[in-house]
Amino acid sequence: MADEAPFQFLHSEVIEYIYKSADSGEVENGRNITKLENMGLRVGQGLIERLTKDTARFKDELDIMKFICKDFWTCVFKKQIDNLRTNHQYLAFTCGLVRGALSNLGVKSIVTAEVSVMPACKFQVMIQKS
Repeated sequence: MADEAPFQFLHSEVIEYIYKSADSGEVENGRNITKLENMGLRVGQGLIERLTKDTARFKDELDIMKFICKDFWTCVFKKQIDNLRTNHQYLAFTCGLVRGALSNLGVKSIVTAEVSVMPACKFQVMIQKS
């Protein structure tokens, strides 16, 4: 995979571009969050295809979540999932990233995040049954 520094730089620049292009209005900010989440969704879908191309099918949703927490997260952020340090404006992209990865693995989900105490954040994945 790509080096950590270029990914972090690209990630920061995308977010800065999205927020600079917005007016200060509440409606526009909502659109920007949606743009970031959709970008993350597409990146997550593409990345999970690369990461799983040579692996066997997952048995169940628990195996999928283990893969996301261990392999996928470490590949993207070079950190364990429980030690993520981020800024709240980065969360829309990251939620989309996780949702995109899960969708390509056949798991329909809603991914949300909250920041209770900086620099920690908590992600919640709600799996939707078909």
